[in-house]
Amino acid sequence: MNMQYAIDLSLRPTTFDLWHVCLAGAAAVLALILIFVLLSMLIAMSRCRKKHACTATVAPVVAPAPEPIVKIVEKIVEVEKIVPGPAPEPVILKESTPDAALQLLGLLQQQARFIDFIKEDLSAFNDADIGVAARVVHEGCNKVINEHFTLATVRSEQEGGKVTLPKGFDAASVRLTGKVTGEAPFTGTLVHKGWQVTQIRLPKLTQGYNANIIAPAEVEL
Repeated sequence: MNMQYAIDLSLRPTTFDLWHVCLAGAAAVLALILIFVLLSMLIAMSRCRKKHACTATVAPVVAPAPEPIVKIVEKIVEVEKIVPGPAPEPVILKESTPDAALQLLGLLQQQARFIDFIKEDLSAFNDADIGVAARVVHEGCNKVINEHFTLATVRSEQEGGKVTLPKGFDAASVRLTGKVTGEAPFTGTLVHKGWQVTQIRLPKLTQGYNANIIAPAEVEL
């Protein structure tokens, strides 16, 4: 026996029992809870935004206090102590031996009577006599210089001509005179060529030789 049921969906319930009342109440409670939660979230977000905005606008910007001048000076002094400047180059002094100078005086005295001429009182002699003596001294000194030294001029240009000294020129070989201002290069007139020794041929001294005796005393028997 086949039974067929037809359901009419357009029909509406005309009565409410306890089950439907419970379902309606539960739906209303859930809706209220959901609305309350949403409202709580909106209020919390609004408060958080206001709090950040107030903090950003009200918080003052505190500038760092200036450091006292005394502490700055102390720091500069400490830096100078830690990083010392370059040490100046030491000046090396050569100790000259007097033997060579005494030997040269002895040669000049021997060949040109140089010490006798220098120590002589020339006030009692006339110019002619002094000229004759000076010629003898000149010839003897020239002989000693040419025999024991080789000389050359410092500058090769003609005296009285213009010369230009570049930057970094040897100040020991060229002496500037007149009004010296500014920095090299300098252009001026060559007043003196200068002299320099290129070779020395002094005789060697024997052991025990007393170089302080420039000229021994002479005793005629």
